[in-house]
Amino acid sequence: MTEHGDPISYQALRPGTPIASSDDVELGTVERVIDNAKEHIFDGIVMRADRGLLWVDAPEVARIAERRVTLTLDADAAARELTDYAPGAPEYRANVRGGRLSRFFGGGWKRD
Repeated sequence: MTEHGDPISYQALRPGTPIASSDDVELGTVERVIDNAKEHIFDGIVMRADRGLLWVDAPEVARIAERRVTLTLDADAAARELTDYAPGAPEYRANVRGGRLSRFFGGGWKRD
């Protein structure tokens, strides 16, 4: 275990978790995680930073721990390479209040 906690799955990553560059500069916090739930593929992280919402692509994530995400980019590269987040395809989340019948008829998902 390190000072930032044990490694965790992207699925357990919580909003508000700090995100730091490879040279230990805090860049922002996790806004939300984007994944392809059907295929269990981590796509990336939407990061809240001083300049707004930024997109962190999955290959730019070096480590996800309980209390911090560390990127493969140093602070200078992150400032140049991280782009504004622009939603692509519609994003959905599970509608936990929908019952079994609702899910059967396609009502088990809510659009974000």
